[in-house]
Amino acid sequence: MEERKSHQLLRKRGEHNASVSYSELLFDLIYVFAVTQLSHYLLHHLNFQGVVETTILWFGVWLVWQHTTWVTNWFNPDTRPIRLLLFGVMLVSLMMAASLPKAFGDRGLIFAICYAAIQVGRTLVILSLLGNSHHLTPNFKRILGWSCISGFLWILGGFNEGNFRILLWAMAVLSDYLSPMFGFYLPFLGRSDSGKEWTIDGHHLTERCQLFVIIAFGETILMIGASLSEVEVWRVERIVAALVSFIGSLAMWWIYFDVSSEAATHKIQHSSNPGLLALKYHAVHVILVGAIIICAVGDELVDSEPSATVTYTSLYVLIFGTILYLLANMVFKWITCHSISISHSIAILVLLLLIPVSFFMSILIINSIVVAVFICIAIFEVVAPKVKREELLEKL
Repeated sequence: MEERKSHQLLRKRGEHNASVSYSELLFDLIYVFAVTQLSHYLLHHLNFQGVVETTILWFGVWLVWQHTTWVTNWFNPDTRPIRLLLFGVMLVSLMMAASLPKAFGDRGLIFAICYAAIQVGRTLVILSLLGNSHHLTPNFKRILGWSCISGFLWILGGFNEGNFRILLWAMAVLSDYLSPMFGFYLPFLGRSDSGKEWTIDGHHLTERCQLFVIIAFGETILMIGASLSEVEVWRVERIVAALVSFIGSLAMWWIYFDVSSEAATHKIQHSSNPGLLALKYHAVHVILVGAIIICAVGDELVDSEPSATVTYTSLYVLIFGTILYLLANMVFKWITCHSISISHSIAILVLLLLIPVSFFMSILIINSIVVAVFICIAIFEVVAPKVKREELLEKL
């Protein structure tokens, strides 16, 4: 009876058509705010330490969103208990996102407590709803164990400062990021079976990730518009810089959504082990979305002062962010399509060759070259034979 009762909260499997609910879309609004906070944090701390800090905070934000997404993939968010759980996570996530600008300052403990409260609290609620007899219960017990480990490291880091906080929080991120890859193994509790216990809906999971990618692209467009609106006199180079940045965002969007996103849904739905494939899917998306945030900061630099010369920091956001995005897309295509993108490989080589001469150019010219590279990739994907796409889906 207890197991049957808990099934009332689970999504129905076998239909492969679970859609994203309105409550999940509302939940994502918090992470629109979080992405904005992170992009501005990186913009104002554009040095080595700032990059490390932003990376840690971004992984923390993503892991909270990822674990919540898996819960709403297993459980129906339109049921009252899960909806209330989602709203509770939203409230604490809002506090966590608000503390991001000073997370490595005097609000570090607040950020850490919010993170731990979400990860541990959400899992405790799920365990109370499932009961002891459900087949998913051992899996969530292991998740609870790892959430407590990472939560301890986050809170311990919140009580410390400087490099020690960075070290502890980096360890916390690694524990949460890597533990699913080992099936949340814990002594006496064993390892989760991704084939039997991680029964996820491929359509829902891919749609959730695609929506987060759109959130990241939305941040790039918002930063372009905000930068242009703050300029008192719209000179030609300012307008050109905004136009180039906007076209670049569209080209990046095209590269991601053209073929791979469709293939990903098909692949996960027909996989014999959808849980393991979905884990790889999420693991690469944290890198991909992070690269989009870096590129957004690069657009902000170009739009605010297009004639500035290239520095090491601007080179990082303009070139390295682009290369990281292309590498993540290559891994994404390999996971979903089992193909190596020649266009991406050539583009990365071109960008690497651009680095030695970039210091003799303005950041607007560099950004224009980067956008031209994106456009070439997008054109290549369009002119590629349509038969290739049909054969790809047939193989999957």
